[in-house]
Amino acid sequence: MSDPPRPDSFDAMVGTLDYPMFIVTARAEGELGGCLVGFASQASIEPSLFLVCLSIRNRTYRLARQAERVAVHFVPAHADPLAQLFGGRTGDDVDKFASCDWEEGPYGLPILAECENWFVGRVLERTPLGDHVGFLLEPEDTHHGSAGRQFTFHRAKRIEAGHEA
Repeated sequence: MSDPPRPDSFDAMVGTLDYPMFIVTARAEGELGGCLVGFASQASIEPSLFLVCLSIRNRTYRLARQAERVAVHFVPAHADPLAQLFGGRTGDDVDKFASCDWEEGPYGLPILAECENWFVGRVLERTPLGDHVGFLLEPEDTHHGSAGRQFTFHRAKRIEAGHEA
């Protein structure tokens, strides 16, 4: 029988993955929030479901836990400044939406102009998952623009988190 894996070896192993990053935006009680998200995936084919995980230290999480819906933006490869804004700044200190182009979309959610691919998902469940909470979403309104490359995890590693790790 082999030794159990060491946590540092697991971290090193998953650190080699290069999956796409997303920006989740939310609106609750008249306030807007948004953050860069690395933990997200399609969770079911039939019905179509998507899972996004938000850090419990994040202002966007605090808004999203009150929201019926959130918007999930696929971050294009060329959007370094947008990823830096939503990953490296906290909404507790700065109005991120004052520094980017956006418009009000379905259900009053902020939709980021630079992200051509996005969807609005109705929150079906919120599940605690360690230091994150998983939001299981049922996609409702979608916009599919370009099929270009996405901003990835390895590029996001250079962003210092806007909130405490």
